[in-house]
Amino acid sequence: MKTRLVEATPSAHGSPLLIKQLLLTPLSNAPEQEIVYADRSRYTYRTLSERISRLASGLQGLGVTAGQTVAVIEWDTPRYLEAYFAVPMMGAIIQMVNVKLTPEQIIYTLNHAQADVILVNGDFLPMLEPLVEYLESVRTIVLMSDEPTPPMTKISFAAEYEVLLASGDPAHVFPDFDENTCATTFYTTGTTGAPKGVCFSHRQLVLHTLSLAAAVGCAPQQGRLHRDDVYMPLTPMFHVHAWGLPYLSTMLGLKQVYPGAYYPDRLLRLIPQEKVTFSHCVPTVLHMLLTHPSSAGVDLSGWKLVIGGSALPQAMVLEAGRRGIDIFGGYGLSETCPVLTIAHLDTAELNKPLGEQAALRSKAGRTIPLVDLRIVDEEMNVLPHDGKAAGEVLVRAPWLTQGYLKEGEASEALWEGGYLHTGDIGHVDAKGYLQITDRAKDVIKTSGEWISSLGLENVLLKHPGVKEVAVIAQKDARWGERPLALVVRDEHYVEPVSEQDLRKHVSDCGAESGLGRFAILVNVVFIESLPKTSVGKMDKREMRGRFIK
Repeated sequence: MKTRLVEATPSAHGSPLLIKQLLLTPLSNAPEQEIVYADRSRYTYRTLSERISRLASGLQGLGVTAGQTVAVIEWDTPRYLEAYFAVPMMGAIIQMVNVKLTPEQIIYTLNHAQADVILVNGDFLPMLEPLVEYLESVRTIVLMSDEPTPPMTKISFAAEYEVLLASGDPAHVFPDFDENTCATTFYTTGTTGAPKGVCFSHRQLVLHTLSLAAAVGCAPQQGRLHRDDVYMPLTPMFHVHAWGLPYLSTMLGLKQVYPGAYYPDRLLRLIPQEKVTFSHCVPTVLHMLLTHPSSAGVDLSGWKLVIGGSALPQAMVLEAGRRGIDIFGGYGLSETCPVLTIAHLDTAELNKPLGEQAALRSKAGRTIPLVDLRIVDEEMNVLPHDGKAAGEVLVRAPWLTQGYLKEGEASEALWEGGYLHTGDIGHVDAKGYLQITDRAKDVIKTSGEWISSLGLENVLLKHPGVKEVAVIAQKDARWGERPLALVVRDEHYVEPVSEQDLRKHVSDCGAESGLGRFAILVNVVFIESLPKTSVGKMDKREMRGRFIK
């Protein structure tokens, strides 16, 4: 059987998958839709397009060319959204700088990525000023500011952001180029050694956006994102493209609300004021909002909230559900752009009581379109989807990073066997729901049996006297390892919970938890607060350094 190939005519357009194409539909269908910056400003998609063109034109006037890197040090503002589009649309690379890294790490990432230009919010000048002399490739710094007067600083600026835009061309023409051109780069956190750089192309970002749109748009009701929604990020825009939602929300022409810095009173004011209906965050951010003094007076019903970055405790699902929040889990990595799975429930499952729904809502969820996910044992044998067989989570999808920047050996290990290794341990049930049970390095082996640190944390959080908890492995001469729980007490509980209380609680929950008989060997240390990473995840590496001798 012969296959006939259709030859393109000389005048045909190849239509490469480029980020600029994500702007076509909103400019056609929703040009007057609003993009809001806290209480400071609001403008339309028509203005967004013009400002994107002006920014690219202005950067070109400063000497930025295709292939160069423009680093952004900024809060979550419309300026960041403009850079999300303008920089890659001109063929350059946007570096999203994690402002919560140490100064040494920030220097490393800027030099490693060979950043040429920095766009910096004035709030971060005290952080940047002492670092400037150590920057190897940066030649131009542009100031972004909300204040009418320039800040006092020793840094010399090539331009101020709004002045730069005023000088730019609102009709700047963005060229077509290879869709595999690198568009974004940022650095992973929570790894050993120096942060690792990952890059994503235009093609990968467009495909991720389209797949995410199909996943959230096809949900029958729960967790559905549609054109009437109002989007506000609660995950920093420097963190894995804010999970891809700014690109998706822009493509759909949604009203978008950007809060700037994350102050809980501001966030709780913006949600009802701007009628925000869709957000995403890590569990610690939601905990901060739910426990804030002004939270009880805020109507959060109907707010759809994706939780990722760390495991979603069932206790948090119940607490949020009582406030009317449509809360559900999602899963991905810095290396995966990031979204791989979302915990969308079927209609029949939504008819069950919230207590029964919580077990599914707290899972990582089911794969979004085009994701090939498998669970494997140590020999890379594929394990059945029976909800029991646990192994490492491996994935393939068209938008996964192809490797770490300038890290050949680490890249080979990441893609060993032709699948990306997540380093997470989990199982998948017959309906396709992925449950992450641990990081491979966090699983606790006690007397030959595996104990899930995440599972034990989930059980401990069900005790009303526990506010926060993290479980790590502690060496033990008799048992090999035993779990050590670092617990922050809930100060509002009737009396301080004790180690004996928590051991009894684990024992009482043993039958339903599936943790195994040795979970009751847990040791407990009470602390004031848990160490967190720069993006709000539990920093178990620091915990092990502080509490394991």
